[in-house]
Amino acid sequence: MGIEEDAALVRRGYEAFNAGDVETLKGLFAPDAVYRVGGSSDLAGDKHGLQEVLGYFGELFSRSGGTVKVELRDVIAGEHHTIGLQTAEAQRDGKSLKQDGVLVFTVKDGKVTEVSEFQEDSAKSSEFWS
Repeated sequence: MGIEEDAALVRRGYEAFNAGDVETLKGLFAPDAVYRVGGSSDLAGDKHGLQEVLGYFGELFSRSGGTVKVELRDVIAGEHHTIGLQTAEAQRDGKSLKQDGVLVFTVKDGKVTEVSEFQEDSAKSSEFWS
């Protein structure tokens, strides 16, 4: 796959996430994908394998009462990585969170194999999700 295909795959992933389309997400990630979440909340850390990645997504929806949404503002694709520039929003326990962030994707053979998530303010994000 090339740069344009990798960018299109990342865009489909954002669309599927916002729609809660688990079946599409299953098809986009490699079975042994690793998803890295920074911060200090109990959601932080590495998620190993498709089930843990999907479990993380499910936990975001569960904790936010289904309000979590991520707006993909731009995609930057290169030879080795594809970058998603995003704004995430959610409500939880009477609190609201709106932050910019960056996701760094590694795509191999048409599947996401690795993601590193970076939030604008990891302390604020950790407090919100804890």
